[in-house]
Parts: sequence; C-alpha cells; structure tokens
Amino acid sequence: RDEEMANTINLITKYVPLLDEVYKKGLVTADLEGNSALVRESMQANAVLVPKITTQGLADYDKSTGFVAGDANLTWETHTFSQDRGRGFSIDNADNMETAGVAFGALSSDFISTKVVPETDAYRFAQMYASAGAEAYATLTKTTVEAAIDTAIATLDDKNVPEEGRILYVSADVYALIKQSTNFSRDLVPGQSPNRNFGTYDNMKVVKVPSTRFYSSITLQDGTTSGQEAGGYVKTVATATVKGGEAINFMIVHPSAVLPITKINTPRVFDPSINQDADAYKFQLRLYHDCFVFDNKVDGIYAHLAAEPAVDAG
Repeated sequence: RDEEMANTINLITKYVPLLDEVYKKGLVTADLEGNSALVRESMQANAVLVPKITTQGLADYDKSTGFVAGDANLTWETHTFSQDRGRGFSIDNADNMETAGVAFGALSSDFISTKVVPETDAYRFAQMYASAGAEAYATLTKTTVEAAIDTAIATLDDKNVPEEGRILYVSADVYALIKQSTNFSRDLVPGQSPNRNFGTYDNMKVVKVPSTRFYSSITLQDGTTSGQEAGGYVKTVATATVKGGEAINFMIVHPSAVLPITKINTPRVFDPSINQDADAYKFQLRLYHDCFVFDNKVDGIYAHLAAEPAVDAG
C-alpha cells in the first residue's frame, strides 16, 4: 500500500511542470512579462529585486576641459508582492494510482485556467488602469471607435512613448465594432472564405480580453468572510468612499511601463496516510504575484473606459 501511494505521488508530480505552461498560455497579459528578465531573486520568497537606473542630462562640452562629469547610478530596489494567494483541495483516495493522477491533472489544470489566470489578468489590468498616464470615457460605436483609438495613439505619440512594441488590448465588443466600421476592410483571397479577423492594428499587436477580466477596479475575495467563501475576485462595487469598477473598452500599453511578475510555488501533495483531515490526497498551491508600474513610465499606458468610475452617491 505504501508503495502504491509513493507511485501515485510520483505520477502526480509529473503534472507539476505542466502547470506553469497552462498558466502562461492562458494569460492575455503574458506579452508584458518581458521585463522580468531584468529581475533578480530576493532572499525573501515574496519579493524580487528590480534594477533602477538614474542618469543626468547632457551638459556643454568644453574644448579645453572636455566632458562634464555626470552621475549614473544602478540600484536594486526590493519590491514585495502585494498578492499572496492560495488554495488547498482534496481528492478522495483512489483504488489505483492512475485514477488519482488523472484526477489531479484535471483538477489542477482547470483550477489554473479558470481561476488563477483570470484573476491574475484582471488584477494586472486594474493596476495598470490605476496608474495610467491618460484615460478617456465613452460608449463606443462602430462610427466612433476608430477615432477613439486614433486619439489614444496621438496621445502616446505626443508623450514620446515608443511606437514599436505597443499592445492594443480590446474587449470583445470593441473588437467587433472595429470590424463593423465602414473604414475597416480586409483583403479577400479568391477561393477562400472571407476572414475579417485581425491581429494587428496600426502596427500594434491586438489582444482580445474577456470582459470578466477587463475592469478598472476589482475586489479580491478572501475565501473566509461570509459571502466571500468562493474566493476569486469581483468587479468593485461603488460605495460612498470607493469608486466602482467600470468596463474597459480598450487599453494601449507599452511593455516598458510595467513589470508583472508571478511566482508559483511548487504544489504540495500529501497522501492519505498523512492527511489527518480525510482519506484523501491533499493538494495545496500558493501564488505570489504583482504588477508594478514604473512611476517614470506611466505615459506608456492609455485606458479607455465605457464610463467614468464613480462613487455611490446614494
């Protein structure tokens, strides 16, 4: 029996490396993680070290003395993750190791793709909106959507945000409005079915975002408070002191403006022989993550909302 449990644990363990792939493939904000290559590990599990470079501007060159000495500093700042989330699950003891392994693979994959990934994306968009250098509000139509995006592009251009690398995140509704615009056209290939889908817009990569991940503000549920047992997140409800979450129409982001980082701790697996709560395999997953917006790069984020967030006046 002990050998069977050991074999089951080994079988379950083989799924662990696959979870990171499930996570990365599901994120619509995965393209923003390029800056993470600059990050160093901290001695703390819930923190990372991020480089900050400061330099001085140009000075007059003197033909006699040459260059004016300047300062260039590279410091490593500690950034602590504000999000420390986790869950534990149990699967009843199986008659054979294959059943437990398959069950764990299905459970963990479903949990990450339907719960962890959407929450991570939603948190990142809310964080980026909170620091956006410019924003606008309007109910868009097929006749106004292009002008709204043009205004956003012009705003970023005027603030010297690099054109190369910009990402246009759009809701499914806005994506459809662009296709319905009278100015939108696609080249039709003879003999092939018409295809109006598009992956770029004015040289920006286009990423469609599910509406349930695209809010200006979200509220994370702790999993224990009455009414929050389901965990996860919800769109922030307006109160007398807190602005409510609004649907985001689109957001243009330059990756250099943000630093989203995630640490998924290796899931812990306990077999039934040591699980004191039930005759079941117990699985626990802990997630540290955050989305840091650089204070000197906020102009690289432009957000367009369906309505201006407001407090509840009632």
